[in-house]
Amino acid sequence: MSVNRRVIAAPPEAVFDVLANGWLFPSWVVGASRMRGVDAHWPAVGARMHHSVGAWPALIDDNTSLLEWDPPRRAVMQARLWPVGEATVQLDVAPHGSGGCEVTITEEPSSGPMAWVPDPLAEIPIKMRNNETLRRLAFLAEGRAS
Repeated sequence: MSVNRRVIAAPPEAVFDVLANGWLFPSWVVGASRMRGVDAHWPAVGARMHHSVGAWPALIDDNTSLLEWDPPRRAVMQARLWPVGEATVQLDVAPHGSGGCEVTITEEPSSGPMAWVPDPLAEIPIKMRNNETLRRLAFLAEGRAS
């Protein structure tokens, strides 16, 4: 399991504005390269974002589904990337300072080969990726808040 935190100079609602727009997914999630579709009822629980990972011509098409949606506090997603596997990704957002927030992303491989890799070997690349993911999410949220 990997846990990353970042203080963002935007209110929690700005973070959830980004999360609510499924078409922005490749803008903040490292590795997602394009969107193929977003269910019309996104961000309702059970809705899916259909994305691709990688670079042409080696693209993998898969999806991420929403397991929990509690704005502006928490979102939980099940990210799929077969044949690598699946991961449960939890984003917790709490007010921080004067108008900002702290975002915590917790990712745990839940099935497939990445779930079989022992910690901390699996944690290292996930932690590095999620550090950049939070940086990108901050840019988008802060841009909406300004």
